[in-house]
Amino acid sequence: MKRKVLFVASLIMATATFAQDGLTSKKGEAILPEAGDWALGFDAAPFINYFGNFANGTTNNSMNAAWLSGDSITSMAIVGKMFKDEKTAYRAKIRIGFGSTSNDVLGFYDADADPTTNEVEFTNTNKTSNFNLVLGGGIEKRRGSTRIQGFYGAEALIAFASSNRTWDYGRDYNANWFANETAPIGNIQGSALAERVTERKAGSTFSFGLRAFIGVEWFIAPKVSLGAEYGWGLGLSSTGEGEETIEYWGFTENSTATEPSVQSETLKTGGKSSFQLDTDNNGSSIFGGSGQINLIFHF
Repeated sequence: MKRKVLFVASLIMATATFAQDGLTSKKGEAILPEAGDWALGFDAAPFINYFGNFANGTTNNSMNAAWLSGDSITSMAIVGKMFKDEKTAYRAKIRIGFGSTSNDVLGFYDADADPTTNEVEFTNTNKTSNFNLVLGGGIEKRRGSTRIQGFYGAEALIAFASSNRTWDYGRDYNANWFANETAPIGNIQGSALAERVTERKAGSTFSFGLRAFIGVEWFIAPKVSLGAEYGWGLGLSSTGEGEETIEYWGFTENSTATEPSVQSETLKTGGKSSFQLDTDNNGSSIFGGSGQINLIFHF
């Protein structure tokens, strides 16, 4: 009986807490945004995944991995707002990202025809670089006067992305390579003993989107809210032609040489384009995320 009384009392206290007018805290602080306020928002999904994984003992639970798991180019964009009044806000999105990685792969080869002697170590290095730019702007309207606020509006977004990948091989092609071995060891691209990629430039991608959105925010503390947003709109994306440079041991076309040598050739790779008119929270949109949840601070 005592447990039931305590349980009912807890419910009453919780109800009383959330039954406040939702406009000010006990310290008199404003709960909801006001005219002239600014806001800064982040995708809350990485935080939720990170802290939620504490319970399952996962070994792949890092904030870096969480941020990189976004499924759209705007998944890591910073969201900013400026409130014209309590019911109207101008919003902007921005992402400027540069990145590069370098991986070394060790290999070994025999310096002569005897596979048991003169083993030589070499290193192949693979470098990848990328650039991402996202810019967006729009207007947001709000409804409600309690901690739970509805909002709707529209925005436009543009994005630009590019990437480049290179391979630096620690062992050069030469005649002894082919005389003494039947297959190379290490990070060799292309056909064995024939060719390998030295550079791959992806075509630049330009994207444009127009979207209408609707959502809900719950103010969990003064000027701090959790929001869920859904959208529908148009997305266009175009990727230009890229280039791939290969290195090979042999002869150029129409060559009159009698001995093979190292050759290099650059080839074009195809581009692509896409068009979408759909809801943008299904994980497949150019601009939208999958179940977007935002953590927003107002000041």
